[in-house]
Amino acid sequence: MATAVRVSDLLLKEARLVSSVENRSVTGQIEYWAKIGKCAEENPDLTFNLIKDILLGLEELEQGEVSEYRFG
Repeated sequence: MATAVRVSDLLLKEARLVSSVENRSVTGQIEYWAKIGKCAEENPDLTFNLIKDILLGLEELEQGEVSEYRFG
């Protein structure tokens, strides 16, 4: 369910700029930042790159892009 949310003019301006570089909508960019921020807050010991890799892995799993891991 979508809900309108007010954000500061500065956040909106920054989201517009970055979203054009990242090929996301402004809304998508703000949602991405919120998802990363939520994960970082819940897992303060993880780096940004590790959080991105985990989210990528979860998305691959959700889309059925899985393969068996072989040790050694």
